[in-house]
Amino acid sequence: MQKLAADQGLDARLFHQAFVSFRRYVLEMNSLNADFHIILSDICCGAGHIDDIFPYFMRHAKEIFPMLDCMDDLRKISDLRVPANWYPEARAIQRKIVFHAGPTNSGKTYHAIQRFLAAKSGVYCGPLKLLAHEIYEKSNDAGVPCDLVTGEERISVDPEGRLSGHIASTIEMCNVTTPYEVAVIDEIQMIKDPARGWAWTRALLGLCAEEIHVCGEAAAVDFVTELMYTTGEEVEVHNYKRLTPFSVSDHAVESLDNLKPGDCIVCFSKNDIYSISRQIEVRGLECAVIYGSLPPGTKLAQAKKFNDPDDPCKILVATDAIGMGLNLSIRRIIFNSLVKPNVNEKGEKELDTISTSQALQISGRAGRFSSVFKEGEVTTMQRDDLPVLKEILGKPVDPIEDIFVSLAQVDGVYFVCNIDDFKFLADMIQHIPLNLRTRYVFCTAPINKKQAFVCTSFLKFARQFSRDEPLTFNWVCRHVNWPLVPPKNIKDLVHLEAVHDVLDLYLWLSYRFMDMFPDANLIRDIQKELDGIIQVGVCNITRLIRATEDQPTPAENTASTGLAVLDTPPLKRGRGTKNQRKDPRMTDSSLSSRLVRDGLLTKELLQQLQREWVREQSQHGEDSNSANKGKRKKK
Repeated sequence: MQKLAADQGLDARLFHQAFVSFRRYVLEMNSLNADFHIILSDICCGAGHIDDIFPYFMRHAKEIFPMLDCMDDLRKISDLRVPANWYPEARAIQRKIVFHAGPTNSGKTYHAIQRFLAAKSGVYCGPLKLLAHEIYEKSNDAGVPCDLVTGEERISVDPEGRLSGHIASTIEMCNVTTPYEVAVIDEIQMIKDPARGWAWTRALLGLCAEEIHVCGEAAAVDFVTELMYTTGEEVEVHNYKRLTPFSVSDHAVESLDNLKPGDCIVCFSKNDIYSISRQIEVRGLECAVIYGSLPPGTKLAQAKKFNDPDDPCKILVATDAIGMGLNLSIRRIIFNSLVKPNVNEKGEKELDTISTSQALQISGRAGRFSSVFKEGEVTTMQRDDLPVLKEILGKPVDPIEDIFVSLAQVDGVYFVCNIDDFKFLADMIQHIPLNLRTRYVFCTAPINKKQAFVCTSFLKFARQFSRDEPLTFNWVCRHVNWPLVPPKNIKDLVHLEAVHDVLDLYLWLSYRFMDMFPDANLIRDIQKELDGIIQVGVCNITRLIRATEDQPTPAENTASTGLAVLDTPPLKRGRGTKNQRKDPRMTDSSLSSRLVRDGLLTKELLQQLQREWVREQSQHGEDSNSANKGKRKKK
């Protein structure tokens, strides 16, 4: 009977569950169907066969597992082994694929963009909003009308809103059904990214353009060539060399006293950025600060400040966010550390030494063809890290062997995407009554799940939506306590960055549910104002750090200075990290850190509890002193 059930879609696991439930049903049911009762009686008397009850078993199994009625359709939907066939418009034309391969600052993207500007129509697909904005501005400055399309923003250059022939967009937002003469896919090596690689796969296979210009590392050439065999398209490869040389220094910096104008210190944690910025200020120097969670406008303002030859700010402290999207006049890259948090194949975070690809991407920012520094230099802060860096940069970049696409059943070089963020959001709004399409769209929202305020806002947005109540400008202002004031310490700055992300979330949803998020223009206005407030905070970041260090109570000081640590889940130690000093605040022994990490307690509530504990302890101490005095008087 199990073999018969397998033909109906019941695997061993489902069969066992259905069998246990069916047996319980037969034994506990007071009155069975007469025909079924006769069949059971015949089997018990040896006059029937066990297979005679199969129709009744299957009827019961389908009540438990309704999807058995549509198993054939589900098999077809889940068979995703030929993704190239998902894009009939692209398969209907013979596309020309041109791969511009080269390192950072080699001019590869420049040549692709020149072809984009010369075409009658075109689309640029980049990994960052900053890059899409840059191409949007360059195109319009060159007299080629170009629209901007990102998840949170749409800008049409035509006053009546008609679409232009050229589009600059983030990779996720590209339209694969609109025909173009030329398409540019930037940073193609990100096709291997566990979370976003699907977007590059979709663009490469699906863009309906006569010419596809792909830009990226040479390590992706063989893979893209192999992938295009499945579509019957050949790849024309143009190789580029770096326009300005960079060299690895024979000496580490060792001390911040040895910094020079044009230096960029690269850190892999915000805590290190705060600490180094403070130390630089103590030495009487000014520095610009760039890290990933800053709004794009603030990043551009800090980059402009650092690049300005008339500005006294000559030092940059940044994360690997400088690896792409910003034009910076850097003379020397200084790695503060070579260890970075990474996501492994299981979706877990661990500390590991940076890869050759990452090291080259960051090192390539030293020296730029269009800047005052024609030659770049790369080194480390610590002497022990320098030979490790030389070894990393001396290795060839590992070729890309797999790509990541959202598949249920995959074939060949394809791989299933990491959907942890999607599942996290789905679990968060599981109890909220939303239809399937709306629930899916909400779960694809690009939010930072490590920010408690952003997650809380996401939940409130979904609840308000489920009640069919539009999320108005006034509602959002009450939620974020607008108007906001410049930050007084690092905790305030982190909160302002979270508010900016919440406004981004509103704008993203406003393009999917215009009737429920009706005030996008007003929200965008206050977001620009908030960007200015954050810029003020970042320009005074050393003052904010001092204010954080001068918190009046130990509990509040821990809460404020530990924000960046609490934002990050515990990290597993990867290879090459045994000598890495571990922050004592990152240990799993702290109950408060575990509660915040697991989402059982927000950072704000934790800080409130800490303040209450301090007050209670102070009150308890005063009460004890009063009682002791009373006892001494009685004596």
